[in-house]
Amino acid sequence: MKRVRTPITKEDVEKLKAADEVLFSGVIYTARDQAHKRLVELIKNNKEMPFDLKGQIIYYCGPTATPKDKVIGSCGPTTSWRMDGFLEPLLRKGLLGMIGKGARTKSARELIRKFGAVYFVAPSGCGALLAQKVLSKKQVCFRDLGPEAVYKLQVKDFPLVVAIDSQGRSIYGDI
Repeated sequence: MKRVRTPITKEDVEKLKAADEVLFSGVIYTARDQAHKRLVELIKNNKEMPFDLKGQIIYYCGPTATPKDKVIGSCGPTTSWRMDGFLEPLLRKGLLGMIGKGARTKSARELIRKFGAVYFVAPSGCGALLAQKVLSKKQVCFRDLGPEAVYKLQVKDFPLVVAIDSQGRSIYGDI
C-alpha cells in the first residue's frame, strides 16, 4: 500500500504503477460533466480559473446532500470516460491526477501518458464508506450546478487503485 498526498509532483506520479493500491490524503476537487465543460470554456477564453490545477487531482464525483452532523453525503465515483473529451486542456494547465471509475478511452490513456499524469479508480458502490474519509468540504465554484458544483475536499486515507499510470499502462488492458 502506497501513501500519496497533494499537491502531487511528477516524481510522485512516476513512482506509481498500474494496479498499485494507494491511500490518498490531502486535497481533491470534485467535478463532473457540466463543471468540466465550464472549466474548459474558462481555459479556452483565457479567463481566470477558480482554483489552480497545478499538481492537483480531480475526482469525478457529485456528492449527495449532506446529512445532519456529517461532513458530506455519499461521494462515490462516476463513470470517467464521459470526461475524456475535456481532459487535454486540464492536463495542459497542470492537472496531474484524476479519480473515477471504469476504463478510459484510448485517446485519454495516451494523453495521461503524454502529460505524465495518473488515473486512479475509487471503489464504486462505496460512496457512504468514501464519505467517511472526507474531513472537510468547501464549495469552490458553479454553485448553480448543485451537487455537480466543484467542491474542495480534504481527505485522509482515501482508498484508490492506480488504473492508468504515467507510462500509459492500464489495469484494463488495451481497450
